[in-house]
Amino acid sequence: MMESLVHVCLAGISAGMFIWLVASGLTLIFGVLRVLNFAHGSFYMLGAYLCYTCLKFLGIDFWLGVIVGPLAVCVVGYVMERYLLRQVYDLELPYQLLLTFAVVLIADELVKIIWGAGSIGSPTVPGLAGSVQIVGRNFPVYNIFIMVIGPLVALALWALLEKSWWGRIIRAAASDREMAAAIGVRVPSLYTGVFVFGAWLSALGGALAVPYVGLLTTGMGEAVIINAFVVVVIGGLGSLKGAFLGALFIGLLNSFGTRFIPALDMFLTFILMGVVLLWRPQGFFAGVDR
Repeated sequence: MMESLVHVCLAGISAGMFIWLVASGLTLIFGVLRVLNFAHGSFYMLGAYLCYTCLKFLGIDFWLGVIVGPLAVCVVGYVMERYLLRQVYDLELPYQLLLTFAVVLIADELVKIIWGAGSIGSPTVPGLAGSVQIVGRNFPVYNIFIMVIGPLVALALWALLEKSWWGRIIRAAASDREMAAAIGVRVPSLYTGVFVFGAWLSALGGALAVPYVGLLTTGMGEAVIINAFVVVVIGGLGSLKGAFLGALFIGLLNSFGTRFIPALDMFLTFILMGVVLLWRPQGFFAGVDR
């Protein structure tokens, strides 16, 4: 029983780190731009497919594909922010959601046209394939790698936002856009940079997920963005600390649900979100990062 619990916990932590990579970008974009980007999961999907393309058709090493794929998605993020989202910054939230949901539909159709509508098998990663013995059972090496990457990304984001000049500018624009513009900050360019960076984080999660998910499908973006939205809500809109802890908790909740109460597996995250919204509508860490 102890061995089973340990492995369920490890699986939940590794799954939570993928959710964290997507939720971190989503939280950062909302915290600064005040835009809930439903198409954020599409960046995750595109990052995975582009990384796979680098491996399968261009013969690029996996680690180079992890760099190239997300960078290509940054171009998509730039075009989306520059030519679409700028038109709805001052509109009500439903208009933003409608626009970004339309982008989701377009992205899904483009993926079907380019890569086909069927599922694509994922490759293994040389050097990180196989498993190790943990409390008497095998556990994938790649999952352990992801469990290390997630906290490192969180630490890097904290250092960027708290210790760097760019981080101070971002926090200033998030707190008061007009005042930041008055002291010389080029707010539109800053918004573009933050949005592209958030898209890169999501695409990085997708690229790293290529060996993990088993199959690449056009619906993988929608699946991960649902969990990411739940994480952002329960952690607190705009709080990276809340997003990290929320992703960890959701990953563990899904892992334990799948293992012990599979009949309720699909509903556990929504039950949790409902309870949190009733008890603390602003989330657990709303506003603590600013």
